Amino acid sequence: LSELNARIKALLRRKQFNGEQRIAFHEINVWIDKQEVQVNQQPLALTRSEYRLLLYFLANRKRVLSKESIAEHLAGDDADMLDSLDFIYSHIKNLRKKLVNAGAEDYIQAVYGMGYKFSDQ
Repeated sequence: LSELNARIKALLRRKQFNGEQRIAFHEINVWIDKQEVQVNQQPLALTRSEYRLLLYFLANRKRVLSKESIAEHLAGDDADMLDSLDFIYSHIKNLRKKLVNAGAEDYIQAVYGMGYKFSDQ
């Protein structure tokens, strides 16, 4: 069952990005097949959760993502059993810090009372 779940997730991920193996957003490049991230042609080490969060933001550019949807994406089916969504703040803070320190613009924007969006505007 876990292999089937992994295959379904891989199919959905490829569908979100039209089968592309590389996702480019300004100075950020993500190679899905290798699970590598580069900023300004320099490798960027991300945790599994940070990587998944970046992909989720890239798949939903310019859309406001609720804290609940981000938590569900990161925690999966267990998100309903969480006492708090505070863990997403840590992941967003860490991802933002790593991207900015690597030379990327700060594309992660907080939308008051709603959630976050990944945008260059």
